[in-house]
Amino acid sequence: MHVSIIIPAFNEERLIESCLHSIREALSFNQHFNFTHEIIVVDNNSTDSTASLAKAAGAHVVFEPINHIARARAAGAQAAKGDWFIFLDADCLMSKELLKDIFQLIQSGKYVAAGSTLLMRDLTWWAKSLLKIWTMLSVTFRWAAGALMVCNAQAYREVGGFNLNLYAAEEISFSQQMKQWGRAHRLKFTILTAHPIETSSRKIHLYSAREVFAQFLSLVLHPYQTLHSKKKLSMWYDGRR
Repeated sequence: MHVSIIIPAFNEERLIESCLHSIREALSFNQHFNFTHEIIVVDNNSTDSTASLAKAAGAHVVFEPINHIARARAAGAQAAKGDWFIFLDADCLMSKELLKDIFQLIQSGKYVAAGSTLLMRDLTWWAKSLLKIWTMLSVTFRWAAGALMVCNAQAYREVGGFNLNLYAAEEISFSQQMKQWGRAHRLKFTILTAHPIETSSRKIHLYSAREVFAQFLSLVLHPYQTLHSKKKLSMWYDGRR
């Protein structure tokens, strides 16, 4: 089994090395599975040293000129040779336990795709509440968070990959497509909960509570217009790091 770990990255020089180091450690711990692997970092038109740091760490770096998270993931998938894809955000840390859960899921032959619950440290009280709400929705409706998505490569290609018309929440649309494909092939979709993926809480600290709730209200009141417009998704695309 060959696994492609795909990491979209835009101006992630502060975190990309830690992310890649965590992956290397997790892979080393789980080498008894005898899976081969490749690590692909998609430089999404960064203006910092993200690409050079990723290359120095041994990752294969591909370039996507249009700053768009779905396009970055798609560019990584196009370059990937794996039987399975693991999409991991550059501000995440992969644990050896979570990678073990993922490899066991793949090895079982019973699943088409999976997501994971999230671990964020140093959250404010209101951010903790939002994370709890998301976790409930994610587990209940089996919606993968963008921080970590695992999928069968054949299924990915047959559903057409990510919806490039969306600038956010493409992971929810993708989850729905994976579940539909899985039902047709008698394979399951799940959200892994035993070992959450650790992801950065930087948005909570980079944006005020007012900005966060304004973005949240825009998504709730005008979901179609907001998700289809980069200008309306400042928390994703204004470049704050």
